[in-house]
Amino acid sequence: MIREVRKQRLSSEEAKKPRASIKLPRRVLRTRKERPEFRRQESWRYVRLEDSWRRPRGKDSKTRLQVSGWPPLVKVGYRSPRNYRSLHPSGFKEVLVCSEKELIGLNPTIHAVRISGRVGRKNKLKIYEAAKSAGLRVLNPPRGVT
Repeated sequence: MIREVRKQRLSSEEAKKPRASIKLPRRVLRTRKERPEFRRQESWRYVRLEDSWRRPRGKDSKTRLQVSGWPPLVKVGYRSPRNYRSLHPSGFKEVLVCSEKELIGLNPTIHAVRISGRVGRKNKLKIYEAAKSAGLRVLNPPRGVT
């Protein structure tokens, strides 16, 4: 009895939300979580080096030699399948939006909207309302809405 009520409740809530045309398999979501954060060699040691990945090329580089205890090397095996690359975990393609004009031509079954951080509160609300009226999912709705 309780399960049936929950199913009915979820189905009515899901009817309001736009559904993605692609559903990400669990194995893809799991591999995304398990993929290490590739760090530039010795970036934790020197302030002047940023964390962004650079391939180690040194003759005696421990990272290049893949010594255990050192950060992993970037390899092709960490890559995700082409169909699921650059998709949000919900299955939508993320689109960064700065104005209402950019919402034109977006498909609610494929695209999800992320409102840019550079936009002020008043324009965020306008973009949010326009996206909702177009049936698009907003990944970062403005505060106070929802």
